[in-house]
Amino acid sequence: MNTEFFDSFDGTRLALHRHGAGRPFVLLHGLFSSAQMNWIKWGHHEAIAEQGVEVLMLDFRVHGESEAPHDPEKYPTNVLVRDVAALIDHLGLEDYDLGGFSLGARTSLHATAHGVLAPRHLVVGGMGTAGLGEWHRRAAKFRRVIDKFDEIPRGDPDYFSMQFLKSQGVDRVAARLLLDTMPDLDLALLGNIAMPTLVVCGDEDRDNGSAEELAALLPDADFVEVPGTHMGSVTKPDLGQAIAKWLGKTA
Repeated sequence: MNTEFFDSFDGTRLALHRHGAGRPFVLLHGLFSSAQMNWIKWGHHEAIAEQGVEVLMLDFRVHGESEAPHDPEKYPTNVLVRDVAALIDHLGLEDYDLGGFSLGARTSLHATAHGVLAPRHLVVGGMGTAGLGEWHRRAAKFRRVIDKFDEIPRGDPDYFSMQFLKSQGVDRVAARLLLDTMPDLDLALLGNIAMPTLVVCGDEDRDNGSAEELAALLPDADFVEVPGTHMGSVTKPDLGQAIAKWLGKTA
């Protein structure tokens, strides 16, 4: 696996991790996680690459090895969509697949629903209708985690989220700015997503609402359940295997 860096649309330096050879598959991680934590640590990138795929794993700004600027001007609405578009442009990709988990899935859906990106296939992991149409509720949870960080006691519903941010070394100033860039998505726009789509979600994962309902709203979607909760499903091989199997069938 190789790691390289490029400058996004506003000059923010972002990290890209590449593994495998073949058809490009841009794969995006979850909120306050990283390519390492979601895809590389558990071997999902290897399972997917075995399908003749080059897995292109971006670290979003404020995540992983990418920069976390403190300048508010670096955080326009849907900045992560613009970062992914900058990556596609940087690599000169015209025929590629796109996918992600949680925030990565949400970003992929915003990009395709608004016509910013047009991948051949789409993979949506750990995302449901509430994570799109009611994102403001989930964002409020993370704003509380950031704002009350050192005050959250053990046993608090947000304690685990606070510990996760701490373990990932998240820059809380930049993270707070980033949260304000993420609008809700009008679910009616899901009808614009015409490409074949895999919706994959843990059988105990309800963090972002119903993934099955999301699949039903997409014009051409397959729904697959894998074992686990929202945080747990990414640690099991089933997630990477489900994505690899589906991509293999669509090749």
